[in-house]
Amino acid sequence: MHDDHGLGGVAHAGDESGEREVTHDDVISRWTTHLAGQETAEAGQALPPHSPECAGCGPLNPAGLQLQAVRTATGVEAVHVFSKTQVGAPGIAHGGLVALAFDDLCGFALYTVGALAVTRSLTIEYRAPFRLHRPYTFRARVAEHEGRRLSIRADALDADGHEAGSAAATFVTVDLEHFNRSIL
Repeated sequence: MHDDHGLGGVAHAGDESGEREVTHDDVISRWTTHLAGQETAEAGQALPPHSPECAGCGPLNPAGLQLQAVRTATGVEAVHVFSKTQVGAPGIAHGGLVALAFDDLCGFALYTVGALAVTRSLTIEYRAPFRLHRPYTFRARVAEHEGRRLSIRADALDADGHEAGSAAATFVTVDLEHFNRSIL
């Protein structure tokens, strides 16, 4: 099996095609190469998913949010409609999935500075319920970049332009070896 994203899939060694088995190390190597290619993006540019299986933006994750982020003049944004598979209380999105949307979009804000970084902390302020089947525009921007530390601010607006929530995140820049060390 092969995917269109070049980050996963398995071919079996010794089959008629002559392809070898793709190992976990192969997948990690391709993924870190993908991450290393992260650069600043121009306004209006659609941004690639963090990985095909990412819970926030991965198009191959049927349980994920499948966010599609776009670079804006001041940061990044994505519009998301929470579905019945993302319910918490009846008719309302699960707060953890709202936090996932904020965290993932904050990760996309890294394209504005061309940095590879990971979440250190994330604080969410819920101002109103995130209703199912209604669009929310999530926006994030890098507020401060000092040394390895990036402060990211985000908000989410409902279709009427009212703020439903906001987030403050701290990300810390890392090198590619960080991900290789993290994988067993």
